[in-house]
Amino acid sequence: MNEATDNKTANNKKNLLIYAHYYAPDTASTGQILQELAEGMTDAFNITVICVVPSYLGTVEDKYKTQKFYFEELNGVKIVRIRVPEFDKTKGKSRIKNILSYFFGAMRATFKTGKQDYVFTISQPPILGGLLGVWGKWVKHAKYIYNVQDFNPEQTMSVGYTKNKLVLGAMMWFDKFSCKRSDLIITVGRDLGETIEKRFEGRKVPKYTIINNWINEKEIYPLDSDNEKVVAFRKKYGLENKFVFMYSGNIGLYYDLEGIIKVIEKYQGVKTPGGREVVFAFVGAGSVLDKLVLYTRQHQMKNVVFIPYQDKADLIYSLNAGDVHFCVNAKGIKGVSCPSKFYGLAAAGKPVLGVLEKGSEVRCLIEEIGCGLVVEPGDYAGVEDEIRWFIENSGSMELREMGEKNRAYLVENLTEKVSVEKYKRAILKL
Repeated sequence: MNEATDNKTANNKKNLLIYAHYYAPDTASTGQILQELAEGMTDAFNITVICVVPSYLGTVEDKYKTQKFYFEELNGVKIVRIRVPEFDKTKGKSRIKNILSYFFGAMRATFKTGKQDYVFTISQPPILGGLLGVWGKWVKHAKYIYNVQDFNPEQTMSVGYTKNKLVLGAMMWFDKFSCKRSDLIITVGRDLGETIEKRFEGRKVPKYTIINNWINEKEIYPLDSDNEKVVAFRKKYGLENKFVFMYSGNIGLYYDLEGIIKVIEKYQGVKTPGGREVVFAFVGAGSVLDKLVLYTRQHQMKNVVFIPYQDKADLIYSLNAGDVHFCVNAKGIKGVSCPSKFYGLAAAGKPVLGVLEKGSEVRCLIEEIGCGLVVEPGDYAGVEDEIRWFIENSGSMELREMGEKNRAYLVENLTEKVSVEKYKRAILKL
């Protein structure tokens, strides 16, 4: 493959450059969304993606350790992959080195992508993702679309990751700079739209629109409990004949899982009215995983199972292995981040236990759909009560109807096709 992306082709499609950080085959949720978005827009644009070599879990295959850049093509999308150092997700300096390698590598890779009409970036890595979009706009003289999946420094402040006012002030200045330089901000929830308005209160608010994230409803869908591969998944991880509460996704800083694990401790040895043992499964990885594992060992918790990230093709089986799914955010995340994991739970037709702030996008969806129960983050007594309700009502028609409502709403409103068409229309209007 040539290093330069071709100019407009005979079909007169315009060129769109996407800064993705992570992209297929990496399992990061934003990477999966961007893959589906890119591939879904190839009928309207010639698309090039700049991303890191596959490395979401911290390791890099030997075949990606010899060159600075790798040029590939996947399903009609041209990809420029940047070599980055391996890292340990639990060590801040290691992660920072990896992220900076992507940032400066992406700046250099921009010169290898030919003429571009549009540049599109997401708010990952924090602050730097937006600045890459500004860089691309300047280098390519292109329209700039900033896709805000998470707001920072608001997210950093909400979990107390740092309280350094100088650092937080600089972060806010740079991200507002990225917002102001954009031609369009696309964000993923009503509450995130409110954050944009709040940031620029009394001043000119940048142009923005709201487009929900999505799931491919043809890849994730409800399966019978006796499905061969669902049964195999349950058997592999000791979930046979159990009533399973599942958390699936990033086990990181922004979900207060360290607080929720203490509530789960109270349900050791508990069974449903039908005699099924209650188990809590955490599927994924992240910076908090080791702390959760250590806590369960120290407290000799036998009702918790830790399961590694599943390949995208196997996600349908792991999601269907859960009876009830957690969808959680820490307190202060409203208007800052929107848990995309909800869309997978909806696609699988599962009831949801939402630990989410009132007015946040996904909590609004759960309440509007009637697909689960919700409680405020930090209300551990409330979480305990809702867990008990699900246990007492296991196997009931009410639980089944919650899942059915979730699936039906998603098919009508939150599919890949619906959202990708909205993206195409929004970009082409610029």
